[in-house]
Amino acid sequence: MTHADLGLVHELRALALLLEERNVTRAAVRFHLSQSSMSRTLQRLRSLLGDELLVRAGSDYELTPRARHVQRELAVLLPRLENLIAGSTFDPSTATGIVRIIGTDYTIATLGPHVLPRLLESAPLLEIRIEQRDHDSYADLERGRADIALSVMRPSAPLQWEQVFTDDVVCVVAADHPVDGERFSLDDYLGARHVAVTLVDDDQPMIDRWLEGVGHPRTVALRVAHFTSALTALPGTPLVATIPRRMAERQATNDPRLRLLEAPERFDAIPYGMVWHPRLDADPMNTWLRGTLRAAALDLTSGRLDR
Repeated sequence: MTHADLGLVHELRALALLLEERNVTRAAVRFHLSQSSMSRTLQRLRSLLGDELLVRAGSDYELTPRARHVQRELAVLLPRLENLIAGSTFDPSTATGIVRIIGTDYTIATLGPHVLPRLLESAPLLEIRIEQRDHDSYADLERGRADIALSVMRPSAPLQWEQVFTDDVVCVVAADHPVDGERFSLDDYLGARHVAVTLVDDDQPMIDRWLEGVGHPRTVALRVAHFTSALTALPGTPLVATIPRRMAERQATNDPRLRLLEAPERFDAIPYGMVWHPRLDADPMNTWLRGTLRAAALDLTSGRLDR
């Protein structure tokens, strides 16, 4: 590949950032260029592609129809071009750049102690970014804005999903909650008021959808964005939080303000998986990342912290 070809790939990387940020200044900061240099790059790309690409809208820009098409194509083609330049191997010890992982506070708190040391030690020059799961997360995978997601939600095609571990749920209440025994009956559970963790679209999917599927929706009095926030909200209230066991036992067992009870017997175990785009099936970096996550999940389920 010639120097001219490498220069084109460099400018296509800049274009991908410009189309993502829709702001010359922010794109320049992320690409480690001056604003004037990024502006000149945009002008060259406009000339090359014969389109304005970005049109002014206040302090930012809007994408032209051609730019939206280019953005979709770059999400597929740019990783392949970069792999072509890098070759067929990936050496994490010398790799640079950013790895973006999407997950909830639960998956990071649970899998993080097993996976983050592996990533940081084997790839010391990579920057690891952990980003909160939201309704656009799968779209970010499709657009190439994220490398992998950790989720209980099986995606629709073309995204890939592979189970890496399972967990069940327990109920957490304030220490003085009036419920008796060591397990919630389904009747007592449905008669209680709940704090829900809004993982996707104001929903705690594996709980609410299961209950709705059997015709027994619960009464939600409080919605929060994180499992840790749900635990923090419980003392002094009659609320019930339904939390994955590993997180509840780690964070609530030694808190005298909280009490753990078994969930109703009908609740199923929850499968946690990793999600990626199939264009990255053979990508060396993504293959390494998926292998690292599998190894970390094996340590988690076997109770090991050693690497």
